Amino acid sequence: MENERVLLAGCGDLGLRVAQRLLARGNEVWALRRRPPIADDSGIRWLCADLTQPESLSVLPAGITRLVYLPTPDRRDEPAYRATFVDGLRHLLDVLGDRSLRRVLLVSSSAVYGDHDGDWVDESTPPAPAGFNGKVLLEAEQWLAKQPTPSIVFRLAGLYGPGRLQLLERLRAGQVRVPRADAHWANRIHVDDAAAAIVHLLALADPLPLYLGVDSTPLPLDVLYDYLAERLGVALPGEGPPPADVGSKRLDNARLRAGGFELKWPDARVGYAALIDPVTRKFNQVEHGT
Repeated sequence: MENERVLLAGCGDLGLRVAQRLLARGNEVWALRRRPPIADDSGIRWLCADLTQPESLSVLPAGITRLVYLPTPDRRDEPAYRATFVDGLRHLLDVLGDRSLRRVLLVSSSAVYGDHDGDWVDESTPPAPAGFNGKVLLEAEQWLAKQPTPSIVFRLAGLYGPGRLQLLERLRAGQVRVPRADAHWANRIHVDDAAAAIVHLLALADPLPLYLGVDSTPLPLDVLYDYLAERLGVALPGEGPPPADVGSKRLDNARLRAGGFELKWPDARVGYAALIDPVTRKFNQVEHGT
């Protein structure tokens, strides 16, 4: 995929990683954000706009051929999610139209599936979201599927990677609890794999309408957290309830891999291990005043 004019609607950490890969392929990359950087020599063409304010979208350039929709709501509540993912998507496609736009990729979430008591889940599994976030994202997916422009929905599992160290910091502080009596399955994908997969899907000649973005190794939450605690050299997490509104399930990435995508980090234990040594060094330096 070269010489495409790509718009990233929302461009935080994941979006920046997508942008870098698109630029390396020779694409023109525009990125929309409420507060774009003041100075940036990356090659990204920044746009200052708010997806929830349709009048601000007049800054959009003509001729966009690919759209990646991956915004972050400014609050974690249902009105903010609806304004961003449902209304914002409508506003944006109304302005872009469908004359030049050849593909839309919506970054959604595995939260649309709800709880499956540890069973395997794939793209054929009916969604049953438990929380407001999954319900709103499912509504956005369903609306997009009815639009004339070909679209892909990419349902991501939990992201981790460089700069996403909150879990490691909470483990070290003894602030993490995990369910142990009954397995609660964790599903993760490294942020660099997620970004690479988005670019891969944008370039497919004949993509399917839905993919799961997850690594190849679902893990019981206590197994993952115990492993990380041991690597950090801290106490294992105590017993506690499962995360709210997430649900226990094992996500299957067979469709993504069948489309030719290869994960760099197929097991979150390996991906996290690559983060832990630098983090441990940083903590030790702080503790010893060096």
